[in-house]
Amino acid sequence: MMPERLLIKNGVNFRELGGYQTTTGQQIRKRKLLRSAALSQLSTEDLNYLGEYGLKYDIDFRSPQERQKQPDRLPDQANYYFAPVFTVDQTRSQDDARQHDQRLLNEENAGFKQMLDAYNDIVLSANAKKAYRQFFDLLLANDAPDQSVIFHCSAGKDRTGMGAVYALTALGVDQATIRADYLASNVFLKERFKPMADRVPVAQQNPIYQENIQALSTVSEEYLDCALGTIQREAGSLEHYLATELGVTPAQQRDLKKIYLTD
Repeated sequence: MMPERLLIKNGVNFRELGGYQTTTGQQIRKRKLLRSAALSQLSTEDLNYLGEYGLKYDIDFRSPQERQKQPDRLPDQANYYFAPVFTVDQTRSQDDARQHDQRLLNEENAGFKQMLDAYNDIVLSANAKKAYRQFFDLLLANDAPDQSVIFHCSAGKDRTGMGAVYALTALGVDQATIRADYLASNVFLKERFKPMADRVPVAQQNPIYQENIQALSTVSEEYLDCALGTIQREAGSLEHYLATELGVTPAQQRDLKKIYLTD
């Protein structure tokens, strides 16, 4: 199923995770678990919409530089939590200096390799593990009715995408559905990433650069498989990784299911 798009006008990749079915036949509750790209450009109308949606917790996976450059805008009742996955944005999702990067301009597959490195760091780095542990703590805190949590980075595709992989796995959603949700970012971000001719000087519109920017600007099965392969090598399975590396206990998984799944 295609995820339900939230009716946000000044933002992209805003969507519900409610409605997904688990392997036990339950569903994730609507208006509880949301994912998105940046919240920095939200209009007053958007803020009112999220306020009516019950937004209580905002989890920001961006780097300190990204947060400083584009701080979140939130409805009054929402609380902000900073959980940086990277100390700098390795996915380069908001990096204006990309068009001057000689590797991206001249080296084939540089963008693709950079993304694989970023996904390995998402799995392996202590900073990322700390951020996702905080993420689960806040998911567990979101236990009141009529309250929702949103988690995001800049484009809502990589750091947010892996957050969704972890959360949906803990809730018992099957891996095919989780993969489809991850890849849906390419659909939701089409409007954000305009054709190359609209975004860079003519002198830099070479095929190598275009391919590298495409690699940085989209999600790929190969990126997800890189992360999952690293998890398999390090922990044996995704479920074991959640338990041993992120510290999500069986009791906490049961609590998460009580909070986010239908009876």
